[in-house]
Amino acid sequence: MTEIKADHVLDSKGLACPMPVVKTRKEIDKLDSGKVLLVEATDPGSKADLKAWSERGGHQYLGVVEDGDVIKHYIRKASEEEANEETTHENKVNNEQLKEKLASGDVTLVDVREPAEYAFGHIPNAISIPFGELEARLDELNKDQEVYVVCRTGNRSDLAAQLLDEKGFEKVYNVVPGMSTWDGDVDSEQSK
Repeated sequence: MTEIKADHVLDSKGLACPMPVVKTRKEIDKLDSGKVLLVEATDPGSKADLKAWSERGGHQYLGVVEDGDVIKHYIRKASEEEANEETTHENKVNNEQLKEKLASGDVTLVDVREPAEYAFGHIPNAISIPFGELEARLDELNKDQEVYVVCRTGNRSDLAAQLLDEKGFEKVYNVVPGMSTWDGDVDSEQSK
């Protein structure tokens, strides 16, 4: 394979969501338009997260190369004309509000973390649809129901909530801060 040239390299190996995106956001601001940033990560979730973040910001996600345990993301910085202002999903609930909703009945809860994250602990009855698979699996969700989206910190779920909104889901809520501070019931694949 031909070596892909990057203008700058960002090491985010060993970091979990949301840190690869946070560090990428800061690093890309330092680059001139049109320059290519190589982000080296080890978090499998970074494949969906960095692609979605790049596209939402107007940056060009050139592609990904997996080199052993290292995931190499190539992102071309957008010019001012190309850049989109980053947005966040307007409908948010906190963990306590989600607990109330879960106690009140029929709730669709989608966990968009990676399968390993879900396996080690998830909210009971949450549907596991990793963010990178969400668009292909929209038919598993009912557009007429309220859909609550959770991840570890609320960043990945924010991108997922925006995607669902764009695809015609009108009752979508991002759970913030999500599993990082969840103190309610948790199921684990390891306990089964």
